Amino acid sequence: MASQISRIFLLLLVMTVSLVVFILSQESLLKSWTVFSGKHELRWENVFFDINLWGQEEKTAVAETPIPLLYRGNFTKLPQWDFDDVYNQDAPPRPTTCAHSLRNSQDENFKKAFLPNIRLFLHKDNINMSEWNRLSHFNNPFGFMDYKYDDVMASVKLIPKPKEPLLLPKPGGDGCVHCAVVGTAGILNGSKVGAEIDAHDYVFRMNGAVTKGYEEDVGNRTSVYVHTAHSITASPYFFGKYGYKSAPHDEGIKYVLIPEGMRDFQWLEGLLKGQEVSGGQFNKKWPRDYYSGQYNESRFYVLHQDFLRYVRNRFLKSPNLNKKFWPIVRPTNGAFTLFLALHTCDTVDAYGFMTDDYMKYSNYYVQKYIKTKVIFYANHDYNLEKNTWKDLHNRKIIKLYQRTEPESGTEKPK
Repeated sequence: MASQISRIFLLLLVMTVSLVVFILSQESLLKSWTVFSGKHELRWENVFFDINLWGQEEKTAVAETPIPLLYRGNFTKLPQWDFDDVYNQDAPPRPTTCAHSLRNSQDENFKKAFLPNIRLFLHKDNINMSEWNRLSHFNNPFGFMDYKYDDVMASVKLIPKPKEPLLLPKPGGDGCVHCAVVGTAGILNGSKVGAEIDAHDYVFRMNGAVTKGYEEDVGNRTSVYVHTAHSITASPYFFGKYGYKSAPHDEGIKYVLIPEGMRDFQWLEGLLKGQEVSGGQFNKKWPRDYYSGQYNESRFYVLHQDFLRYVRNRFLKSPNLNKKFWPIVRPTNGAFTLFLALHTCDTVDAYGFMTDDYMKYSNYYVQKYIKTKVIFYANHDYNLEKNTWKDLHNRKIIKLYQRTEPESGTEKPK
């Protein structure tokens, strides 16, 4: 009798252990997932992402450690994730009282794509482990793929939260924020739109924004300067012979950094600490020297990876992302600047951007006395951008400066 009871007890024990093992295995299975978007099958522990959709309850972040590194080399084209087109959104930065704001556009395609409250800026208070893990699925500048947590967070945890919106309506105005975005294209040669540009409430510029000696065509005001660590350091070399000495440094100017790669995070750490860069391409450089005394952390902003990815995904998704060189393909600095304006201004006028007749003009407006060809670099889809600007103009979202007459400023050198 005792032997029979022992066998029954042993059988029950084995069944109980088997049931526990089965339950745990199912839980483990639910926590893992498989992705087939690249050369290899990748498997890692699932994480819950702390996406902040304004007006909705946030999910609780449970991730405590970074996911294993994902590498661009594992993918032969842009990988697709279920959450690729999901973005953080913030509360509206300011009430919109402008009756003719682009935010009131009735264009159905634009309304469908446009997220007026997309998170624009990265700072120390909107990044955590859950966010890190989500953004680690995207290549730079759209996320942190290939990067180690500690290498990036050394600078990100220093970025202060902006104390105010990037732009506000001018006192005594019509309640609208009127902006000009000025590119560097040769179409501005002889345009004589400088005064028109400067008449806007705010003027955005980027890259080699030469103004001295070109004021009649491009104006001389800069309210917002958008750059990468590379563009702010390289522009004096590329455009020095045209009079460019440093980035714009108008009194009270606001600087916006595109975190293009690891070198930008290294640059940020030096900039925010007020010391030289330690390691990388800009080792031993002092970032604050490049802002001509106008750097102020209350007027310095870093674009968020969600915003950059949103611009690419919804407006500028190049077919080149399906090619082997997909990791380097991204919109231009000018494109990111124009879309930043679309999300911070009520009206946007674009000058010096590529138009259908770009072949008539030099590559840059500073090339007054020679006719140069427009250079197409592999990492940008210039035709896609050109067609997008024309489309936004035709749908009355922006006003794009265009010319039909031959360029008048390509005189022979005197």
